[in-house]
Amino acid sequence: MKKIRIPILLIIVLLSFVCCKKSKPEIVNNELIDGHPAWIMQSNIYEVNVRQYTPEGTLNAFAKHLDRLKAMGVETIWFMPINPISKVDRKGSLGSYYAVSDFTSINPEFGTMEDFKNVVKAIHDRGMKVIIDWVPNHTGADHRWLKQHPDFYVKDSTGKAAVAFDWADVRQLDFKNPVLQDSMVAAMKFWIKDTDIDGFRCDVAWNVPANFWKKSIPQLKKMKNVFMLAEGDSTYLPKSGFDAVYPWHMFKMMEKVAKGKRPAFSLDSINKENETRYPKNTIQMYFTSNHDENSWNHADYGTFPNEVHAPFAVFTQTMKNSVPLIYSGQEEPTLRAIKFFDKDPMEFKNLKREKFYKTLLHLRKRNVALSANASFKKVDLGDKNVIYAYTREKDNKKILVILNFSDKEQSIKISDKTLLGKTHNVFSEKVETLSGSERKIKPWGYEVYEY
Repeated sequence: MKKIRIPILLIIVLLSFVCCKKSKPEIVNNELIDGHPAWIMQSNIYEVNVRQYTPEGTLNAFAKHLDRLKAMGVETIWFMPINPISKVDRKGSLGSYYAVSDFTSINPEFGTMEDFKNVVKAIHDRGMKVIIDWVPNHTGADHRWLKQHPDFYVKDSTGKAAVAFDWADVRQLDFKNPVLQDSMVAAMKFWIKDTDIDGFRCDVAWNVPANFWKKSIPQLKKMKNVFMLAEGDSTYLPKSGFDAVYPWHMFKMMEKVAKGKRPAFSLDSINKENETRYPKNTIQMYFTSNHDENSWNHADYGTFPNEVHAPFAVFTQTMKNSVPLIYSGQEEPTLRAIKFFDKDPMEFKNLKREKFYKTLLHLRKRNVALSANASFKKVDLGDKNVIYAYTREKDNKKILVILNFSDKEQSIKISDKTLLGKTHNVFSEKVETLSGSERKIKPWGYEVYEY
């Protein structure tokens, strides 16, 4: 046989390649778009308050709603903290979800670890994703670290673990301690490895230093293509690896527009501000309510009451660089402040907003023009003080959104010829021909068209 000579250098390169391939962790569904998990770009988030979702207040009881939520169009389930709650300095009869006593266990109020794994599997089996609320800034007042690792905590003037802000039931962690950082990362990895979750919503992310996020997030993303959502709008958060942040500036402006304190075009100033504040393609999680806004600030029944809610909900579902949020009970709707520290179950009987949300959620899923990175262009259709209209466009797909942010009927007229002609009226579910003639839009009205 003829001997084949292979250069030693080539052998070394080949062996090195094989070794490197074996040493890299396996990443499941690792497709990225603009640096984010591809699956989040046309997705949405539904926040689950397990305690209040059902009379039982358990994971298994919540799981009975999965088929309904899937049919409504929910893509990503966000569970509020599922960890055990500290008993020391507990608020109310059941305590705050955010006073965690153990980072790697399940709150027995909700069920067992096996229950949670089963729910995650049930969600995945329906083609949906799961993220959990993570509380890295502090622990509850009887977390085992207080005795085992007192150096993990910031100290007050008496040498005791300091209370975080004015939250008497929690103690402030000290992220200057590298061992604390490693312990926190290990706990987060546990949930990915052992329960197969798809990401984290990080509570009080704005008070945890950038060096921790820059250290932890790459490690988590090497394990799985996780979605990282920061509670906060600090510019260092997306620069530190978060996929999405909270749109607090926009939300506060939405509130002012809803009350007639600012004109509709004030929303443009926030869009321009975001373009300069954040890295390009930073995602923001838009909402009309969440657990904090509901329990403490009367959202959405107070901030966007009655018919005021709809145009702002459409806005949150169709804005650029966004992933929209629906909070537990908004589809009913639950129009009261849900108690935070005591049992106060919601009811799901009428589901008066279900079809409204279903229309928006399915539209986002099927039409790439509502992808987080689709283009955005304002359209002048009438009185800029109250009419807010825009197009979203990508891959030859286009959406036109027309919103009336006032309690009076308004006149609108489309002068852009590219927007005239046959369209699909999303809410009437009919083909409609748009002309350049002047027409009316009802108080707090909303219209969405597909091209």
